Amino acid sequence: MDLASSLLVAISLMLILEGIMPFLYPQRWRRLVAQLAQISDANMRWLGLFSMLLGLVILWLVR
Repeated sequence: MDLASSLLVAISLMLILEGIMPFLYPQRWRRLVAQLAQISDANMRWLGLFSMLLGLVILWLVR
C-alpha cells in the first residue's frame, strides 16, 4: 500500500469514527460541542496535545 492509499484509509477511518457519536446520539453530541465551546483556549490546547500524544503512542504500539 503506497502513502496516498494509506493516507486515504486513515482519513476514511477518522471520518467514520468522528461520525459515530453525532449519528447515534445527536442531542448529546450537540450538548458536548456546546460545552467544548466554553473551554478556555489553554485547556483546549492541553486536550489537543493529549489527544495527539495518545494517537502517537497507539500508532507506535501498532507499528
